Amino acid sequence: MIHDPNRVYVFDTTLRDGEQVPGCQLTTSEKIEIARELEALGVDIIEAGFPISSPGDFQSVVEISKSVTHPTVCALTRANRGDIDVAVESLRYAKHPRIHTGIGSSDQHIKHKFNSTREEILARAVDAVKYAKKSVEDIEFYAEDAGRADVAFLAQMVEAVIAAGATVVNIPDTNGYCLPEQYGGKIKYLKDNVQNIDKAIISVHCHNDLGLATANSVAGLQYGARQIEGTINGIGERAGNTSIEEVVMILKTHPTLGLHTNIHARNFYEISRMVSTQMRMPVQANKAIVGSNAFAHSSGIHQDGFLKNRENYEIIKPEDVGFPNASIVLTARSGRHALKFHLERLGHSLDKKELEGVYKNFLTLADVKLDIDDNDLLGLVAYRLVRQ
Repeated sequence: MIHDPNRVYVFDTTLRDGEQVPGCQLTTSEKIEIARELEALGVDIIEAGFPISSPGDFQSVVEISKSVTHPTVCALTRANRGDIDVAVESLRYAKHPRIHTGIGSSDQHIKHKFNSTREEILARAVDAVKYAKKSVEDIEFYAEDAGRADVAFLAQMVEAVIAAGATVVNIPDTNGYCLPEQYGGKIKYLKDNVQNIDKAIISVHCHNDLGLATANSVAGLQYGARQIEGTINGIGERAGNTSIEEVVMILKTHPTLGLHTNIHARNFYEISRMVSTQMRMPVQANKAIVGSNAFAHSSGIHQDGFLKNRENYEIIKPEDVGFPNASIVLTARSGRHALKFHLERLGHSLDKKELEGVYKNFLTLADVKLDIDDNDLLGLVAYRLVRQ
């Protein structure tokens, strides 16, 4: 099924899982705008919505299906025929439609969410896949709460739904529970114990409740998964989802993993800002890859090392993810090298003695003014020249 065994498919659920965040609801036109940017980014699958949940969600799936050409458009359902019928109808304009159906796989969910048994849940899972397969060829099955599921039962479920026609099997760590070695171990177990696993792609869908979503996703890829599900900026319910930009840049930065995507990473900065603005969800300054401080250096030791050789403190070039540039931020922790860099940028080349005088005054100012700008620097130089 996979022509390139080292290709990782990118499944974006910003418009479905990400939009479930309180206060982040989007209009259909906003969703279309983001979907087009996701297509430009190079994502393989766009999960456009949960059609049965509301008329607005249904219409969004319809309109996104019309608006994008290359990505697969995916609609989420529960494991029941009513959901699937509505999803099929919403995908009628999709060039590459996918139904994403599933049910709980952990005993916690089976007993306390569905008040059911493993046998009944397994039957419902198989029926949903078979029913969806009658209308859409590409069927993804999610085994909800797989992170806490008994691995032998999980393997039984995965084997059954692949036999029923699933082309992708999603192994979600729905509650962000697993450690990377546990999650990776589950993927390995499925690879080793599901007889028909070669007939489907294994997908990883991890939540960030313990801050492990990205680590778990990469562990899953290391053990044989070939689809990663996540969102731009890691947006999502509770503590969020796997951040697509983080996983993509991990694969780029660690070529020894031997894995690659078709993502155009230079688009990350722009789409990050678009999602943040339209969803009214600020990106934390220290967010990996796209945060405003991701390529900012303020410590004197770091600034000196960076100015001597960028790779001393940067393993990713800012331009590789579309970031405007790296910045040397002047604070009371900055050193002489950083000050000299900014003064020369402003056209002032000082000798060692002159620089020392300006630096002393700079430290005094930086202790009381948190944001040192170019006007402050020019003022310090002018003050020094007057004093001379």
